[in-house]
Order: sequence, then C-alpha cells, then structure tokens
Amino acid sequence: MPLILLGIAVMMLIVVGCRDPEGNRLYALHLAKAPTAADWERALPHPIIVRGGRVHKIDVFPDIDKDTVHTSTPSCHHGGAIPRPLTVDVRAFYTDSDLYLRLRWRDLTRDDAMQQWRFDGSRWTSNGLKEDGFGLMWQPPTDQRPFSCTLACHIEDFGVAGATFHATNKMKLEKAGRWLDLWNWKADRTGRLGFADDRWLDLKGMHGDLPGDLMRPNSRLASGQTGTVDLFGDKDAPVYDDQGRIIGKEFRPAGSLAPGWMVERPIGHRADVRATASWKNDHWTVILRRPLVTGDPHDVEFSPALTDGIAFGLSVMDNTLDEHYASRGSERLILLPPSAAEAGNPE
Repeated sequence: MPLILLGIAVMMLIVVGCRDPEGNRLYALHLAKAPTAADWERALPHPIIVRGGRVHKIDVFPDIDKDTVHTSTPSCHHGGAIPRPLTVDVRAFYTDSDLYLRLRWRDLTRDDAMQQWRFDGSRWTSNGLKEDGFGLMWQPPTDQRPFSCTLACHIEDFGVAGATFHATNKMKLEKAGRWLDLWNWKADRTGRLGFADDRWLDLKGMHGDLPGDLMRPNSRLASGQTGTVDLFGDKDAPVYDDQGRIIGKEFRPAGSLAPGWMVERPIGHRADVRATASWKNDHWTVILRRPLVTGDPHDVEFSPALTDGIAFGLSVMDNTLDEHYASRGSERLILLPPSAAEAGNPE
C-alpha cells in the first residue's frame, strides 16, 4: 500500500476505531508542501454523486426534425427524463497554510468559450454557448443544523416532481440569520484567469467577498450604443477582441475571435480561491487552493482541530448557468492531524 494511503488508513483506525468510516467523509492528509501529480494519484478518492442536471449533447443528426431532437434531449428544462447521476472524484490535501482540493468528472463536451464571437470576414457571430463549472458551498462549523444543498437553499423558481425539473439562477437561503461560503468555478469566465469566484450566500442571495461585478458581456448593445436588448444576436457585435483591444474598422481576417464576456481579475478576498484546470480524455480536472484561514468574515476556516470536519455540498454545471447537478447528502471535509502522514512513514 502506498505510504500516503497507509497513513490515512492508520489514522482512520485511530479516529473511528473498529467502525466503518462514514461514506460521506472526505479526508485531507497533511503535506509539508503543495501536492504533486504523484501525490494526487495516490490520494484517497472520495466519490460524490450529483443528480438532476442538464446534459450538453452534440447534435449528430442535424438534418432530422429539430423539434424531435429538442424535446428528446435529456434536459431538465424541457421536462424530459432526468439524466443519469454524475460521479465526481474529489481528493484533498492541506499544508500548514493552504487547503488543496482536486475535482475530476466526466464531461463529453468541453464548454469554456461562453458566447464567444467569431468574425466571418464581414460580421461577428456569437456561438450562443454557456459554460461548464461547479459550485462548492461550505457551512460554518458554528452552525450545527442539518446541512445539504437541498436543505440549505431555496430557489424561487424550483421544482422537482417525477421526471420534471426546472430551476433558474435565483439562489438564496431559506431562513434568515444563516450564511454559507460559496466557491464558483466557471470554465470560461473564471477559468481563463485561474480562480474560483469567492462569494457567500444568505437570505438575500449571493454576494461577492469583495462587492462588485467581475464579469460583463462583451457586447455593443450592452454598452448602450443602441436601444435594443438582443444581446449576442444578429445585430450585436463585440467591443473588444481576444487581445483586449477595442474593435474598430481595421482589417481583420476571417476566423478572428473575441470573448463573449470580459472578466476583471479579482482582488482582495474575492481572489482567495485559486484554480488550475484541464480537460483531457473527456474529463475535467480542477485543482483548487485556498488559505486555511483568510480573515474574511464570510469564509469558513479549515483546521484539523475540527474533528467532525466541515459540511459542504457540490453542484456541477454542463454548458448551463442554472440547470445544475447537485449533491443531496451532507458531505464533510475532515483534515487529519499531521501525525497521520507520519504514521505512514516510520523512521
């Protein structure tokens, strides 16, 4: 058995004795420095099952009846059969200063160019796509009430009944006096700058750890140059190209690109969660890094002293902004004491 897994096994025997460890526990082992690729491969995997999302499928039969394709796609928005659950492989480590999480899940379509513009030689056209992503919600350890995504959040336009499912992006907590730490990774808008948006959630909705909008549509219509609101439509065009330069009347070759959204690099506590991502062999792999303690009043603090860990929930988006997969149970992250690593590496 690899030393890292042996260390975890020894410490889990100490923590839980002869009982089987609970299946909803994600264990993080202490390392002296940031985990390497080899460390991640040896880490103890924790599968989290998320359900009820929207699947992005490529239309491989473009010439058949469009309405048939449209209504038969397993999308919760259209009331079709809810797609199969998705399993996310989650692993964790921590150092004296930082927490590291790795999430890996299967996604057959790489969606990281949200509403990207392409120039055909005469006009700009948006691809109309959304983006992949995920959200992690953390419950403060001082809040001991039962926790899961479905228990904590109330979405105004939300319903699950049999094979139907519909939701819009109006997340907020159901009761006053509570808050959750929220990390949003978006494959395009935060992925291109290497961060996950650090926010928090309460009865009034979502808030950035540092207030303000980091993202805005790259749209002439959105900039107020016309009176219409058909953003990204046939009469719209980008303001900036993919180098951040203002688009004028200069010559541009066919195939030139421009981002659908402009993103500001976060500062302060909005930038606490750093992210690196890759899409390979039909899988996303995202590694997050956040200080154990940030000093922000709406950030949970991670510590091995919290022997019962911190409760969290996970949602996954597949080319969508709101119709997400979500975990139903209460997952808990537990930082094993540094002695766990030492147990696997006897002198």
